[in-house]
Amino acid sequence: MKKLRAIIFLTFLISTIGIDSTMGQVKEPLKIAVIGLSHSHVHWLWNRPHLNDVEIVGIVEPNIALAKRFSEQKGFSMDMVFSSMEELMILKKPEAVTAFGSIFEHLAVVEFFAPLGIHVMVEKPLAVSFEHAKKMKALAEENNIQLLTNYETTWYPTNHKARHMVQEGKIGDLRKIVVHDGHEGPKEIGVNQEFLDWLTDPVLNGGGALMDFGCYGANLITWLMNGQRPESVLAVTQTIKPEVYPKVDDEATIIVTYPKTQGIIQASWNWPMGRKDMEVYGKTGYIISEDRHNMLYRLNQKEKEQREVLKERPAPYDDPFSVLAAVIRNEIILPEGNLYSLENNIVAMEILEAAKESAKTGMVVKLKK
Repeated sequence: MKKLRAIIFLTFLISTIGIDSTMGQVKEPLKIAVIGLSHSHVHWLWNRPHLNDVEIVGIVEPNIALAKRFSEQKGFSMDMVFSSMEELMILKKPEAVTAFGSIFEHLAVVEFFAPLGIHVMVEKPLAVSFEHAKKMKALAEENNIQLLTNYETTWYPTNHKARHMVQEGKIGDLRKIVVHDGHEGPKEIGVNQEFLDWLTDPVLNGGGALMDFGCYGANLITWLMNGQRPESVLAVTQTIKPEVYPKVDDEATIIVTYPKTQGIIQASWNWPMGRKDMEVYGKTGYIISEDRHNMLYRLNQKEKEQREVLKERPAPYDDPFSVLAAVIRNEIILPEGNLYSLENNIVAMEILEAAKESAKTGMVVKLKK
């Protein structure tokens, strides 16, 4: 295996010689490979026909039945499908890869592609554990690649306006942030069996609702707190439907504390309908992102509550793969600590790890300074 990887690495280096000669020519789509098809969020890639900024050059999926089903649904040839990352790299030269397998597999994807200088975007959360996350961060920095984490809520214009208002001091100093993310449950909403199999596995997913939906709140609260690590984490988890989810939690509440702010993360596979919303309370007012486009706020006691319906963010900030292409092509520079970033997601993973420990022990976990 080591010899094969060495051959792949040398082949890749040779293939990149002279890449600067294309400077000034018409911009080509970013060549990406898809690693895994089991995560249902992968459909996002095929639901953007109006955009031509990325080109899928290969797919790694050892489950042939799953790959054939996708091939028939999406209209691509099975010649694009490879059984391993090694096999892919013998014939294809992607500039970036996107990981849509289990969360446990994220580390292996970075371990393989980072030494080749190939950028990686993973679906949320960054990793299955804080230990995996630290290894991935070290590999990305050592090999100077972009390692981005995609969340649906990153694309909500309401969340971005809420943060902008907070930074402008519109509601005073932050006091409490409450983030709700959840739905009826993955089995209840009918996710594909391949996704359900690892999503409900404590090893492959790292947990249940706590990981699947708690990561959104950890990501958003860290962002609103400008990357600050909390002082403590307290979590309570339950398995309300053991007959459906016998191995993992399906209900989680996480409390993160800062010197003058408290964050509450509510993650559930038990709600009557899906929701992804956020409440932000300051010393003088509040902001509520009800969903992607609808928000309301009251800035102080004298003013009435106001409601706004926001338009989508401007391109490329309205699509994860557009941002991936623009970042790699140096067309945009994302601000430090952005929702995609390693800086943010390492802290988010530290929160999730502490939450799992707290839920297991029943104790408040103090984060080391």
